[in-house]
Amino acid sequence: MSQEGLLRPGIAQLRVLDMEESVRHYVEYIGLELVGTGDDGRVYLRGYDEFHRHSVVLREADEAGIDFFAFKADNQKSVDRFRKNLEAYGLEVRDIPAGEQPGVGARISFTVPTGHDIQIFAEMELSDSPNAPETKNPYIWNVEPKGMRAQRMDHCLLYGPDINEVEKIFTECLDFQTPERVETPDGTLGIWMTVSNKAHDIAFVNHPEPGKLHHLAFFLENWSDVGHAADIMTRYDISRDVGPTRHGITRGQTIYFFDPSGNRNEVFAGGYTYYKDQPPRVWDHNNVGRGIFYYERQLNEAFLSVVT
Repeated sequence: MSQEGLLRPGIAQLRVLDMEESVRHYVEYIGLELVGTGDDGRVYLRGYDEFHRHSVVLREADEAGIDFFAFKADNQKSVDRFRKNLEAYGLEVRDIPAGEQPGVGARISFTVPTGHDIQIFAEMELSDSPNAPETKNPYIWNVEPKGMRAQRMDHCLLYGPDINEVEKIFTECLDFQTPERVETPDGTLGIWMTVSNKAHDIAFVNHPEPGKLHHLAFFLENWSDVGHAADIMTRYDISRDVGPTRHGITRGQTIYFFDPSGNRNEVFAGGYTYYKDQPPRVWDHNNVGRGIFYYERQLNEAFLSVVT
């Protein structure tokens, strides 16, 4: 897919209950790099294969969950185009000034019907870390990754109402495609959406309560690394939800687990390559178990219902 307009997921800001425990989880166990702590106490993190300054932000709060999910655009002209599209659709677009997060330019923010704050930005400083990916005669990694060896923040799954309207906004205003979906006799249960060649960059599941986080996912290199992540979880008594297993939807290899605040994480490898001329893949309610958990072929009720 032509990489113009929106490029990829850029920033996820999570609410956590205990910052010290959370930093240990995301840095020592998942393997993100600690970039720094802001004057307001927010902590900034990046995966070892990410060129830009940060991709995950932790904010200490009284309730776990997600503050916002942001996408990186190729330039400010694209951001301005998306603003016009969103305003013409009838959404209120808010401005976040440059510098609200260190190294990040101006952002626009809007709330979709699921109750989530979605943001778009074009400018972020490149990482100045000695661990950042090299660009001249590069090694595969500069400093040996630790923990689960997370390469990057990859995608999120959000829960809320009226996902059909959300799909219209993302496709008509932001140039997303919907490679995969789950349909039931009562309507659409879930949509997996992409603005790249990945099987998904964001997903939504229909849920009565707005603004909920199902999981934030981190990309690993291969299936062997997923197994290594399971070893890390067992060694350090990390609360595991499901896996190691595989999805029918997206074909990704996966484990779900929880951070100390109860936010669900995923480590994810594989997944098919998507092109926008491909027909959508549609799952019906009789086969959704195999779609979500390909080997087990049945759903875990807690997996569907536990959100933050």
